Parts: sequence; structure tokens; C-alpha cells
Amino acid sequence: MGLGSLAWPEVADRARWSVVAVPLGSTEQHGPHLPLSTDTDIAVALCARLEAEVPEVLAAPPICYGSSGEHRGFAGTLSIGQHALEAMLVELCRSADEFSGVMIVSTHGGNRETVERSVALLRSERRKVAAWFPRGGDPCDSHAGRVETSVQLALRPERVRRDRLATGDTRPLPDLMPVLRQGGVLAVSASGTLGDPVGSTSEIGQQMLQRWTDDLVEAVRREWEPALR
Repeated sequence: MGLGSLAWPEVADRARWSVVAVPLGSTEQHGPHLPLSTDTDIAVALCARLEAEVPEVLAAPPICYGSSGEHRGFAGTLSIGQHALEAMLVELCRSADEFSGVMIVSTHGGNRETVERSVALLRSERRKVAAWFPRGGDPCDSHAGRVETSVQLALRPERVRRDRLATGDTRPLPDLMPVLRQGGVLAVSASGTLGDPVGSTSEIGQQMLQRWTDDLVEAVRREWEPALR
């Protein structure tokens, strides 16, 4: 259904026992083979799956821009930075007080620190807000590699440029962080890929989506079970 498809009286009838799931992605380069919307596509898909699994959840329209400064230098990347993102998340969640709570579903790693600061502030104001991030990633496959490519193949295969698949920098992310913090992704990968998308399949993508969905459902139930019907 989705929050955006409802009229306000329909929301009023169920707001007090509903949790709003906010898909938070980015508009940034994902190698030469994936669309700029990849993070947002994944966040939207996970929130839709969460809504289907948990009747008390309403999936909100997505936030398509995040903190993506590390991808500067690649055409099409649009970033609003940490301060603007934090302000937006805080004010957005403050406006949702009529709901049981807000779950921010963030699928861009560069948003994590900002999201965690926002959640900490909101919780200090006694607001019921939580955040979820994908877990279990391979440190050698951190951006536009096998996982993200496989997930996009499972979601919208026509958007994957299969003829442009190419291995990027496959060193573990912790080893790359000093250079990334100083010079961004472009300093270590001319293609923008950190990992190897070759061998990606929709089957791998479906398995990853299911794993993330299960984890997200568990996180919501753990956080809000007493308040849900």
C-alpha cells in the first residue's frame, strides 16, 4: 500500500498503531554498470517487503539523496552532505509523532554516521525512532560489486549493463579507508567499483534480499512488538 498512496483520514485511522518505514538511499555512482538509484532501489524494495510482512508497517516515500561526498568526481552523483541529511532526518521524524515510531532503513554506507547521530538525538527527545542497516557484507565487496549487482538483477535486471561488468578494487574496505577518507572512491577505483560484479546472479540477489528482509522484520518486531496490535 505505502503511506504515500493514502489520504490523511486513512492515515489517521491507523497512525497510533503503525510504524513508518523510511527508505533512505542515495543518488550516486555505482560503477559503470549499475544505475545511480541503486541504494534507493534496494531501500524501497526492503521497505515494501517489510510492509508486506508486518501489517502495522507503512512504507514512506523514499529519501533519494544522502551523504555521498566520497563519490565526488563521478558524473551524476548528487550529495546533500551530513549536516543537511541530519537536519532532514531529525525534522522528518519529529513530524511523525502521531505514529508508534519510525524505522529508518538506510542502504548507503556513507549515511550511517549521520543516521546514528540523528537517531541518538531523537531518542534523547524520547521519540521512538530506530535505524536499520544491511549486515553481513563482504569487506572486499563494498560497492557495486557482486552483492549489489546481484540484488539489482533480482529487482530490475533490465537496469544492469551486463556488457560493462568489470572488476574494481577488491582490497578489504578497512585497508582502503585511509585513502578513501582523503581522496574518495576515485582515488582507488577509476570505475567506481569496490569489488567484483562478475558472476553476479539474480539468485544471489534474491537470497540477499530475503536475508535482509528477515533481519529487518526481526528488528522492527524487537523494537515495537509491545506497541503493535
